[in-house]
Amino acid sequence: MMEKALRIYAEMLRLVRRLPKDSRPYYAKYARENFVNYRDFDASDSKALDELFHRAYNHSLWVLNKYSVDESAAQKLKDICFDG
Repeated sequence: MMEKALRIYAEMLRLVRRLPKDSRPYYAKYARENFVNYRDFDASDSKALDELFHRAYNHSLWVLNKYSVDESAAQKLKDICFDG
């Protein structure tokens, strides 16, 4: 599960690069803080982890829509979050 979480984090940072330049530092920091906050999450609770990964994807879509970035940019993130 740790590998999956790192792949999600990396993909989220790639998506941050698609945002307007002035908003990138905020969202990069936001993503990092959230991953740091959940680093001690119980990896044996796969249901809770799946919910967390799905929430990360849905929040990413919200941010992309906020800045009018095409949702298709998040396809790789969706594949990682939902299929692993």
